[in-house]
Amino acid sequence: MQFIETRGNDGVRPERVGFSDAILHPAASFGGLYAPESLPDMSIDFLSEYLPSDYKTLAFALLKAFEIDIDEELLHAALERYERFDDPNDPAPVVQVEDDAYVCELYHGPTRAFKDMALQPFGKILSSLAQARGERYLIMAATSGDTGPATLETFKNEAPIKVACLYPAGGTSDVQRLQMVTEDAPNLKVIGIRGNFDDAQSALKELLASDTFREALDEIGLRLSAANSVNFGRIIFQIVYHVHAYLELVRKGEITLGEEIYIVIPSGNFGNALGAYYAKKAGLPIRKILIASNANNVLTEWIEEGRYDLRGRRLIQTESPAMDILKSSNVERVLFDKFGPERTRELMERLNTEGHYELTPEESRAIREDFAATYATDAEGEREIARYAEKGYLIDPHTATCFKAYRELRDEPLKTVIHSTAEWTKFSPTVARALGIEAEGDREALEAVSRRMGVPIPKVIAELFHKPVVHDTVVDKEAIMEEMLRFLRG
Repeated sequence: MQFIETRGNDGVRPERVGFSDAILHPAASFGGLYAPESLPDMSIDFLSEYLPSDYKTLAFALLKAFEIDIDEELLHAALERYERFDDPNDPAPVVQVEDDAYVCELYHGPTRAFKDMALQPFGKILSSLAQARGERYLIMAATSGDTGPATLETFKNEAPIKVACLYPAGGTSDVQRLQMVTEDAPNLKVIGIRGNFDDAQSALKELLASDTFREALDEIGLRLSAANSVNFGRIIFQIVYHVHAYLELVRKGEITLGEEIYIVIPSGNFGNALGAYYAKKAGLPIRKILIASNANNVLTEWIEEGRYDLRGRRLIQTESPAMDILKSSNVERVLFDKFGPERTRELMERLNTEGHYELTPEESRAIREDFAATYATDAEGEREIARYAEKGYLIDPHTATCFKAYRELRDEPLKTVIHSTAEWTKFSPTVARALGIEAEGDREALEAVSRRMGVPIPKVIAELFHKPVVHDTVVDKEAIMEEMLRFLRG
């Protein structure tokens, strides 16, 4: 399978690249992204064949169906990373919470968030490719809270890889911050930015496109790549769990093969939603993908009204910080798939230069064929957390927004899968507040919720409060390149 560029080709880069080149060098022409030229068939025949399969077998089959240029031995080694999850045979369990609603729990990996589902195997592939080519890479990641810990975890102590992780200082939960700043490996650097996630993501994209930065890396002997979902190496693994969740409902006897379902996903950087979109287009029986946002509801306007408008908007810090994003990168891949490279380039350049674009009525209808959207305030999210805690089920504030979408957006009472992207432990102060518990800070909130609900705190979370802080750097956006080069030359 070949990968092509969302904004067209500049005549300098190859018009098509293989999977390995797309993940090692994710920056495409005109500031665009790489997307698959075609998708494999994952309709009824594929689903029927892999209905009895465990997760790793399904993932291997899907990766093979994409015909990626990675040998089978490395694919198997990458999928062995799921041995690090709570249950290696079922890394993404599907739990029933309503008569027609099921939660696919994507947070049972080493950093307790869904980013592990993709970054654990992706990290193994990228590290192995670099080593086989005799190349050294700088992996850059901008994080709103969960990509950073997962990236650091998967690449730590990998000899051919250095990692620089950017996060908004004050814009993550304490647990997320501690997961990053306590990571102690010589190939890792964590940098706090005075700003928000959009600032961090913009800085990453600017560095990816910077000739000055690349020249400095050339002098050091490093090549540049990224671990955010701008990298299709992340997206391909995110397709898998959507197929898995569907097959789980069939295996449980909740639906019959071929029956349509709804999928509900927190908005974020839209990579999770893109994985569902590709699965739907490839034949997975999804009626519609329901997108839940928080008060930063730019994607609700884009889906429901056809406007992507950042003029006069300020990013709002909420209790669901992974969705505190105004420019969601993977929207671009949907635009490309729907409208082609010329229109995508036009829209993205207008967004970058003028701060807004508007789809035509026909284009807007095309988006709504696959997506519907709503948003929840912090108060509404806390009510959802309290509602399900009364039923004995704990959810984090991102998952909470999905339950509002589940109740508001379905046109028919089809079975619905809600993708839960983080464990409650990552946001314990919010969970405690929703339960009416007064607590000072994450540690006290964790212990209080644990006692109230009779649920354990995972060891990997409890230990964070006893680990020394290794990374205490916080800089302005303009100083990121200098700080990064100081680390790389050190």
